[in-house]
Amino acid sequence: MTRFLTFVLFLGLSILIFAAVGWGAPALGSEREDATGPRFQAGMEALNAAHAIADREAREEKLDEAIAAFRSILVDRPELVRVRLELARAFFLKEEDTLARRHFEQVLAGEVPPAVAANIVRFLSIMRARRRWEAQFGMAVAPDSNLNAASGERTIFLDTIFGRLPFTLDDPAKPESGVGVSIWGGGEYQYPLNPVWRIRSGANASIREYKGGDFDRHFLAAHIGPRRLIDARTEASLLATVERQWAAGAPETDRFGLRLEGEHVLTPRLGLFGRMSAARRNCRDCDWLDGPVGDVSLGASWAALPVLRFGGNAGWSWTRANSEHWRHSGPQASLGATLALPAGFTVGLRASLQRTEYQGRGFAHNTIDREPREDETRTLSASVHNRAFTVAGFSPRLSLIREERETNAQALDYDRNRAELSFVRQF
Repeated sequence: MTRFLTFVLFLGLSILIFAAVGWGAPALGSEREDATGPRFQAGMEALNAAHAIADREAREEKLDEAIAAFRSILVDRPELVRVRLELARAFFLKEEDTLARRHFEQVLAGEVPPAVAANIVRFLSIMRARRRWEAQFGMAVAPDSNLNAASGERTIFLDTIFGRLPFTLDDPAKPESGVGVSIWGGGEYQYPLNPVWRIRSGANASIREYKGGDFDRHFLAAHIGPRRLIDARTEASLLATVERQWAAGAPETDRFGLRLEGEHVLTPRLGLFGRMSAARRNCRDCDWLDGPVGDVSLGASWAALPVLRFGGNAGWSWTRANSEHWRHSGPQASLGATLALPAGFTVGLRASLQRTEYQGRGFAHNTIDREPREDETRTLSASVHNRAFTVAGFSPRLSLIREERETNAQALDYDRNRAELSFVRQF
């Protein structure tokens, strides 16, 4: 199955690349003379007018006009670099830096003159220095074929004095399906102490609920700590973190710890990021899971073309639970890509792999020959949304997710299929 997922990922990424190269990425000023021209002219007039307006409200209105005009062009012609550049400038002037940064990076993936590239790098530096707050909010309808990650197996094999014999489980867990509602959001504010130091403080929360409440999951987290702008391309943060998770409406686990984050712009099109965390986990009614946990990861984001972006990460996680049989560690990795297509569609594909190796021999996990438990979890997801369609500022996105776990622990293999119709907005 691992080979199958690898093949599917390779095939999907190949389609994305060939589709992107198929219509190419024209350089600045290569737009065709069609309906694009009048809309682009209208956008430029609104953008230029915004420069000359002192009143903030009137200026915002002109910027909104410009953004709407440029967006309407990119719906059908996402490869037009000049239009995307002006859209990024409009977002920059409106101080919607998350969107401006993304479009500037996509412009740099095209063949732009050195002077334009240098100017974009200056814009990116300004946004990095002035970043104060950011927020996101989303909601989704989420059907799931296996809410409890159950295998449905009824028989396991145990070694006895009479040899290895089959036993039937009295109450085997059966896969439970359902349709849930998910809501999530969060934000962060950065208080400037001086030109290179900030204090970051933020929180995020998520709610996922299903009929009956047995599989409800709630999550709340907060963080605070310093951020240091090391140089024009590098920054680092050290954050104190606190988290709580609820299961079926009752508190389940608490975590308290530290997280070190870093970012480095290797080139205007390629960014690196890293993270290292350590925390103390306290589990309600399951103290055998209490103990320190941690992870370390390194990732990258690459704007290959104005319409094509790759991203991936690799890392290692571990836990030192009170019970030896629940102590585990292992690597994890993911790779994905997004492609902007004509007619306003954006498609994405992502695959991830996680291996988990437990300690301790014996019957704790019902493994054959009492060997330590080993899991391999694979996830493949595909998504699509239309940039031209929004609902009250929210962009609907359809995601399909396939998840599988293979393990040497009997009756713990599972597979599940999920879907999400989500509505996401970033500020």
